Amino acid sequence: MYKGIRSGFVANLPVAASVGAYGSVLGVLAAQKSIGWAELLLMNLSIFAGSAQYVMVDMWMPPLPIVEITLAVLIINLRYMLIGASLRPVFEGKSLIHKFAMMHFVADENWAVTMAACRQGNASTHFLFGGGLCVMSAWCFGTLLGHRLGAVIQNPEAYALDFAFIAVFTALTFSMWNGKKDIAPWLGAAALAIIAERLLPGKWYIVIGGIGGALISAGYEGKGEKNVDKS
Repeated sequence: MYKGIRSGFVANLPVAASVGAYGSVLGVLAAQKSIGWAELLLMNLSIFAGSAQYVMVDMWMPPLPIVEITLAVLIINLRYMLIGASLRPVFEGKSLIHKFAMMHFVADENWAVTMAACRQGNASTHFLFGGGLCVMSAWCFGTLLGHRLGAVIQNPEAYALDFAFIAVFTALTFSMWNGKKDIAPWLGAAALAIIAERLLPGKWYIVIGGIGGALISAGYEGKGEKNVDKS
């Protein structure tokens, strides 16, 4: 067990540096939103999802829109259903409690490293857990360091840190592009989000755009399966 945890931890060290740097930007932005050090640490340990936490920080303003934040985070993290399914060979034979406990430590980075190890026959849940500990440690260190720096930086716009949220999600969006089949769902999600932003208060446009895009995508996939059955 300990050998697997150690192997997973060491294998994720190269990506941990970028995770820490990415987290430091979130820490600076969190400090500018007056999110406390303890609140940020609790967010890291309980949610541990970089993109979702960026959304939370962006939406963090009094009065706190709890329902909107919760729905937005749930939509953003729906991809973990697919990630969990891809880890089925690693979780085979494990109890449901064990699976839930290990999945909390899954991030995009240690998932990718674990899948690479799985193809070589070297992956295990302990390897996955060790990688999660490595990535989570780097994430917590980076965000909390950035939070301390954020208390000193009074004008983040001067360092273009206010653009970090847009830059991060632009990169994430293009990394998920799967070809022409994504055109209709993406355009539909964008159109619905723009309309909702104009008509509704708060951040509901995130939720409406996300759900709308998912429904359009599901409709296209269902249509494609029917065409296959007919042929």
